[in-house]
Amino acid sequence: MKSREIREDFQRFFEEHGHQRVPSAPVVPKDDPTLYFTNAGMNQFKDVFLGLGRRDYTRAVDTQKCIRVSGKHNDLEEVGPSPRHHTFFEMLGNWSFGDYFKREAIGWAWELLTRRWGIDRRRLWATVFEGDPASGLEPDTEAEDLWRQTTDLLEGRVVRLSAKDNFWEMGASGPCGPCSEIHYYLGDDPDKQSVEGFLAGGNDYVEIWNLVFIQYNRDEQGQLHLLPAKHVDTGMGFERISAVLQGAKNNYDTDVFKPLIARVAELSGKAPEGEAQIAMRVIADHVRALTFAIADGALPANEGRGYVLRRLLRRAARYGRQLELHQPFLHQLTGAVVAQLGEAFPEIAAKQSHISLVLRAEEESFGKTLDRGLEIFERLSQKGQLSGEDTFQLYDTYGFPLDLTQLMARERGLSVDTEGFEAALEQQRQRARHAGRSQFKAREGVEDALPGPHSRFVGYDELEAEAQVVRAEADEDGQVRLFLDQTPFYAESGGQVGDQGLIEGEGFAVQIESTVKARGGYLHLGRLLAGQAADLQGKVRARVDVEARMAAARNHTSTHLLHEALRRVLGEHVGQMGSLVTPERLRFDFSHFAALEPDQLRQVAGIVNEQIRADLEVSTFEEDLARAKKLGAQALFGEKYEQRVRVVRIGAFSLELCGGTHVRSTGQIGAFELLAEGGIAAGTRRAEALTGTGAEAAGWQQRQVLEHLGALLNSPSPQLPEKVEALLARQRELERALGEARQRLAAVAVVELVAAAVEVEGIKVVARRVEEGQAAALQALGDGLRSCLGSGVAVLGAVAEGKVSLLAVVTDDLIKGRGLKAGDLVRQVAQLAGGSGGGKPHMAQAGAKDPALLDPALAAVPHLLRQLLQV
Repeated sequence: MKSREIREDFQRFFEEHGHQRVPSAPVVPKDDPTLYFTNAGMNQFKDVFLGLGRRDYTRAVDTQKCIRVSGKHNDLEEVGPSPRHHTFFEMLGNWSFGDYFKREAIGWAWELLTRRWGIDRRRLWATVFEGDPASGLEPDTEAEDLWRQTTDLLEGRVVRLSAKDNFWEMGASGPCGPCSEIHYYLGDDPDKQSVEGFLAGGNDYVEIWNLVFIQYNRDEQGQLHLLPAKHVDTGMGFERISAVLQGAKNNYDTDVFKPLIARVAELSGKAPEGEAQIAMRVIADHVRALTFAIADGALPANEGRGYVLRRLLRRAARYGRQLELHQPFLHQLTGAVVAQLGEAFPEIAAKQSHISLVLRAEEESFGKTLDRGLEIFERLSQKGQLSGEDTFQLYDTYGFPLDLTQLMARERGLSVDTEGFEAALEQQRQRARHAGRSQFKAREGVEDALPGPHSRFVGYDELEAEAQVVRAEADEDGQVRLFLDQTPFYAESGGQVGDQGLIEGEGFAVQIESTVKARGGYLHLGRLLAGQAADLQGKVRARVDVEARMAAARNHTSTHLLHEALRRVLGEHVGQMGSLVTPERLRFDFSHFAALEPDQLRQVAGIVNEQIRADLEVSTFEEDLARAKKLGAQALFGEKYEQRVRVVRIGAFSLELCGGTHVRSTGQIGAFELLAEGGIAAGTRRAEALTGTGAEAAGWQQRQVLEHLGALLNSPSPQLPEKVEALLARQRELERALGEARQRLAAVAVVELVAAAVEVEGIKVVARRVEEGQAAALQALGDGLRSCLGSGVAVLGAVAEGKVSLLAVVTDDLIKGRGLKAGDLVRQVAQLAGGSGGGKPHMAQAGAKDPALLDPALAAVPHLLRQLLQV
């Protein structure tokens, strides 16, 4: 059977037994912050097992895309050498939520494997839970008996194993239960098996299906209790069952991987054998994981799941070097992945272009340092062991993840000082934290958190409030730091700058210039307008600058509109990477791997302005984090949220977790002007915009610029593009004519230069200074001299704008016959004039600093030539 037939037939079989076919959950979990990647089929049903959710069906079947590359489920180092370990794999599964239980699960599994798919029952084994007296658990005799009663599994093929292998638990607490695994014998003689051989394991046996019977709940104290409803959770490794049904002992020898490996072989020009075979398998595996993760919204980054992707990509790129693939190539493999899996998972086909862009940009970025890093590794490896400092240098300077360095070290039989690496990494973190604290304290004078309650924020509803000074400091320059028991001032966070305003008390007034979070509260930074430091106490009136707050609110709400507009135009992979919201402008950083086309920019700006004109209501509410995510609220990955979060809703257009300040309706924004968009890092773009009066002012400024240009060019604004294009065309024509004139002048000059040549050691030599007007034509003069000299050497010098330019040429016969090189000659001439340079044997250029030394340097050319001939 072909792999796609196996996937389809598995799901159709269980549909015939009353199961609902459900789509795979994304491989990037949307509502489970405990997981980087979906690593098992049960992840999307976790809420059902925990009793927090329900489905409108009690039986389900699916194929779940999974990635296991971090945490306890980490098969990374096994990928390639192992015949059946992968970072990305599919898990075929059938489920019962309080419906059928062990009898049906075991019976249907046996029916599918032996009757429908015709697997030789002599090669099958089953395991069951042997019990655990310490937990008060008896052996799973129910499952054991059912294997004998409902199947024709050979006698003696049901084996009891410990809780380590045959008792499944979701975590330290929660739903759990015994499981029964089905194993397949890959050896040559199925009639010569034994329990001892099965227990010994090895590559002759492979687990193909795990049937989990969820019947207990473990409480916080570790005690087990029977669940009121019992569930079934099964998982069959798609790649493994494909190998079994296709008669392969290695997953990579199935049609799941063969087309992809063939594509790698085509790109590299190497056969998939020996060391090249391992490299191709790793690349094939990793590009599958990268394709699915990127399609579901993940992007390479320096932390979290993004760093996992970066590690995979860099491992694959390094294996590419073993295949002599020195240019970016991973993006060229996405087509093969889509061809193989796009029908089952249409999201990768829909996002193939985006996936390719991401892979290419990331690989190009790493490629700039990869080769240099490999050279450094070669040098460091000569010492016999890689120290922690060496490993950290490869990590910090050349972007080599620790596991990549460990992999290369193992290939050489070298050890890596991982403890030393971790120590060096922690030292870097400490330095960063210290620098951050130093900068923070220098700016804000912060220390430990202030004791007692203070800094209650009332600024969502009030911009003016009575308050009590909790702590106040002032220096001799009148710079003030204030803490209040409550405040309407918003403190800088979430990209939005802190509020400005005025705080007045008895006998003093403080102009607040910024508000920041510090010492467990809100710190107001400002300067004394009236009074003395000793006056900073008692009751105060705190007033926020209303105009500045409103301007910041317009910009902050606009970032939400912009975010959603970008997602609608570019795709759901777009995520917020950072922002800056000030009263004057907004800046929004987002994940995307290509510059926006002009039409895309127009669409984005148009969508934002459309929502402004619609005057949508902007409302806020508090919600539990999990509930808010289920509602579809956008959250920043890696951001730490409290259990209760503030949600900002803009009509039916946008829903985000946000603690910032906003307008009450989008119409208050007035207008939105998208100023610029550009790249700031691999995979990260930045948009800058203005709103309200800022957008209005920008529009007027653009109009004034157009009017000024129109006056200069004597052309109305609508005709300016045509006028400028005509001027540019005229400029190009003049530049072409100038170039032709220079070539004609150079031809005349070449004749004069050749006529003035002298002979040195039987070689015609030209060493002359040309006029400033001919400096731009040095290369043309050099080409002419090489043609006209026939056999000879020339060195030309010129001074333009106070800088010395030198050019040397050598004819081909002297390069081959007498070993002369233009680069060597021009370098020595330049040194005499205080400069340096070099180039190819036939032509080379140099620069020098001192125009006064040009003539003496040219005069020395015959002497330098004799020295080179002697060498």
